[in-house]
Amino acid sequence: MRRLPHLRWWIIALIFGASVLNYIDRQALSILAPTIQKELQLSNEDYATVLNLFLAAYTVASLVSGRIVDRLGVRASLALFVAWWSVANLLTAFARSAGSLGICRFLLGLGEAGNWTAAPKAVAEWFPARERGLAIGIYTLGATLGATIAPILIVGLASWHSWQAAFVVTGAAGLLWLIPWLALYRRPEAHPMITDAERALIAGGASAAEAAAAGEGWGKWWQVLTRREIWLLIAARMLTDPVWYFFQFWFAKYLHDARGLSQQQLQVSFVIFLAADVGVLAGGWLSGVLIQRGSTPAASRLRVMLGCAAVVPLAALIPHAGDLWPALVLGMLAVLAHLAWLINLSALVVDIVPKPTLGFAFGVVATGSALGGMMMNKAVGALVTHLSYDPAFHFMLLLHPLAWLLLRLRGKGAKD
Repeated sequence: MRRLPHLRWWIIALIFGASVLNYIDRQALSILAPTIQKELQLSNEDYATVLNLFLAAYTVASLVSGRIVDRLGVRASLALFVAWWSVANLLTAFARSAGSLGICRFLLGLGEAGNWTAAPKAVAEWFPARERGLAIGIYTLGATLGATIAPILIVGLASWHSWQAAFVVTGAAGLLWLIPWLALYRRPEAHPMITDAERALIAGGASAAEAAAAGEGWGKWWQVLTRREIWLLIAARMLTDPVWYFFQFWFAKYLHDARGLSQQQLQVSFVIFLAADVGVLAGGWLSGVLIQRGSTPAASRLRVMLGCAAVVPLAALIPHAGDLWPALVLGMLAVLAHLAWLINLSALVVDIVPKPTLGFAFGVVATGSALGGMMMNKAVGALVTHLSYDPAFHFMLLLHPLAWLLLRLRGKGAKD
């Protein structure tokens, strides 16, 4: 069979595509929330409950999907996850009440979490340590690009036909993605199209921390739960990911409710996610540059994250910006910094956990993300109903600085 140079970048391109679909499907509800709330007669608290059903399923699936990835492998498991969430998204078009909408989004959450446990394991299998930050940045760029184009695509589909059409078309796209994925993905050591040079590059690219961890009690899934580093990473995701969930699920509603934008005008929210696109690439690239200059992977990630923790708190100024565009610029800065933070936090997990338990470890860490998101949704739903959006922005002053201080306590993992 013909060899394909740079095969690892073709692999990450497919995962990038899955991530684009993942976030388009996830964002569709929040973009169409004013229309769907009106048609299905949902209150803000009903809407928050629907979001939390998604995140509750996402939390459970983060744990279960990691075990599935470790057991079935990346190829079969990611195909299963994409097929599941695509069908669930398509079924959302047939929701007729808060209950049926909640069930569809619960099913969506069960599938979507698996993308984020399979993707890092693919990176660990296919990329040396110095390229992992960039590789994670690329597939996460798929998520932010999906969120960027979602307002234009989803509003366009809804305007062309109906809000239901947006869910049918995007769900069908995920099923089509399965064809190239199943045709191309294999593990590098068994792939008939990989070059000898690329196989050697991958085999020689493990980080020192990963090599050390392989002999330090990470070998069984239950041993992951005994590691101090994992619990601190969970806490960091729980503190900081609510910022990203807020911009995904509530920012368009904030622009509609507090700034008076119409459903059509909400297309402007794409600029927030355009900034996220920059953040995911910049975060991975910066830590890669520091590694090439001699810094250890973990120390490089933490240095970049410190800068991000100084920028995200600018989001607290959004409700005090008098005009729309200053508010959008502040949101763009906060989201750019948060995504650069998230890329490096994700790379820390890949750096310190050996491949046999990486899927489970990544899923465990991701539960912190979903739990934080659920608490945020419940709090914001109540705040919006009884007070305003302002306190939600004010909380963003503290979250990333506190999480960075926690990660400095990672002990041995921070020095590897």
